Amino acid sequence: MRAIKRRGAVERIRDFIDYRVPPHIPVKRVKSRLTAPVASFTFDDFPASAAHNGAVLLEEYGAVGTFYVAGGLCGGADGDTSYFDKADLVDLVRRGHEIGDHTFAHIHVPRHDRAALDEDRTRNARFVSDVAGDVIATSFAYPFGHASITAKRYYSRHFACCRGTAPGINSGSLDLAQLKAVSLESSVFDPKALAHILEKAKAENGWLIFYTHDVSGNPTPFGTEAGVLAGAVRACRDADIEILPVRNALARACFA
Repeated sequence: MRAIKRRGAVERIRDFIDYRVPPHIPVKRVKSRLTAPVASFTFDDFPASAAHNGAVLLEEYGAVGTFYVAGGLCGGADGDTSYFDKADLVDLVRRGHEIGDHTFAHIHVPRHDRAALDEDRTRNARFVSDVAGDVIATSFAYPFGHASITAKRYYSRHFACCRGTAPGINSGSLDLAQLKAVSLESSVFDPKALAHILEKAKAENGWLIFYTHDVSGNPTPFGTEAGVLAGAVRACRDADIEILPVRNALARACFA
């Protein structure tokens, strides 16, 4: 969840290339078949507050979300932020939420070779199945939002779709190797812009994928206030934008 530490000019250039360039180079292109807009709410890492507050809030509106799991974070903490535990994961599955993959060790994927990515991916899949039973993640989210063309090719072969953090609405031609997203993080989200985003999604029959981390009354810069999340969910409902987990929205976009 924390930002990557910069180690000088070379690293800054590499991070710029990994974040700015890949979103403009489609790797797994499909034409959207959506005839009406849809929205997905996703939670990266995921902090315990996302499971306890975010999931409950979505359920109050008759919706479920997508929780991207990095198994190595289970039971851990980062400052005042506590991550999910095994009981949280089991409970989310029981309540119908989607479990996505976020690497096991929350790695910066462009910095690892194929063998390392294989080992990490297998380890995370094993963690999820050992804890939650017959659960197979069909969607992936890049830690830190950084991809690289090589990473996009790798993960798009193993997952039906991958989500980044490059801002935008998914419409027209979709890159399933790096779907666009809208941040709800307290450090960047502007509630005043929400109405425009929803109007644009409706005009384009687009797929909006919101993302955040913790959900609380006093969120980290990477998280969201519960009231802000509730406002976004309520705004989607008021705009007649159906809320679906990523797997269901993907099916709608690909197969109508």
